[in-house]
Amino acid sequence: MATTKTAKTTKASTPDFTAMPNPFEAFTVNTPSFDVPAAARDFAEKGISQARETYAKMKANAEETTDLVEDTYETAREGAFTLGAKALDVAKANSDATFAFAKDMFGAKTFADVIEMQTTFARQQFEATSAQFKDMQETAQKLFAATTKPVSAHVEKTFKDMKVV
Repeated sequence: MATTKTAKTTKASTPDFTAMPNPFEAFTVNTPSFDVPAAARDFAEKGISQARETYAKMKANAEETTDLVEDTYETAREGAFTLGAKALDVAKANSDATFAFAKDMFGAKTFADVIEMQTTFARQQFEATSAQFKDMQETAQKLFAATTKPVSAHVEKTFKDMKVV
């Protein structure tokens, strides 16, 4: 015999909140309502509009400045590389000239030949060093101009734009 149990289903009772119109009535504060005058509303809207325009200009300016800084660093890096390469070329030329002079000195037969070679070498090195220094100075000036000119122009433009606002 099989016994069957019938399960008695009970519905969980839920509270009825409809009986209370506002359960937090004690915490309700009545605030007076008022209309904002049109002039105040217009003033606020103009202020917000100006703030948005100023923000857009500042954001564009910041992006331009970021690009300028990146370009300036790249220009400075390339210039430093160029100066370094020139310095290595100068060192190589000077050491080659010194070794050539030393080789010639070993072939000297008289003391007069040594003095003549020494004098010629000193004059040639002075001329070479002067030319090398002038070349390095011109390269450094070009690098300085290439690095600072865009920055100066951007700063002038920024201040000019700020005066317009």
